[in-house]
Amino acid sequence: MIDFQLHPQLSGDTQWLGDLPLCQVLLANDSRYPWLILVPRRAGTRELHELSEAQQQQFMRESSAVSQLMASELAADKINIAALGNMVPQLHVHHVARFTSDDAWPDPIWGKFPALAYAELAAEVTWWQQRLGTLVTFSPSRSN
Repeated sequence: MIDFQLHPQLSGDTQWLGDLPLCQVLLANDSRYPWLILVPRRAGTRELHELSEAQQQQFMRESSAVSQLMASELAADKINIAALGNMVPQLHVHHVARFTSDDAWPDPIWGKFPALAYAELAAEVTWWQQRLGTLVTFSPSRSN
């Protein structure tokens, strides 16, 4: 099996924050919405059902932990979770904190507005890494 490599589109549209046991945690380069993406580090995987049962369970633990963290740290009105993959075939799952006051509410965020760059990307990365660091299994050091 080939080694895991992040799809170039994901690499270009995100900032790597760190790793959980199964997934890379990425920050979407769009400051309009708090938006994290989990990417299981399994080469050639396009769909959740392609993961082993143990990997599916691990993914659910990681997704739930990230969702709970986002909800509590941001006081979000809703956490949207989506695995679309229409443009990027590599399995990746979006976790977006939504607010009744955000630019797209209550509509989906996809294609609604152009991405808005972070004014202080390094500070945003550090902020997220500190919060993700409260998860016992999070590592801000690359594991692949």
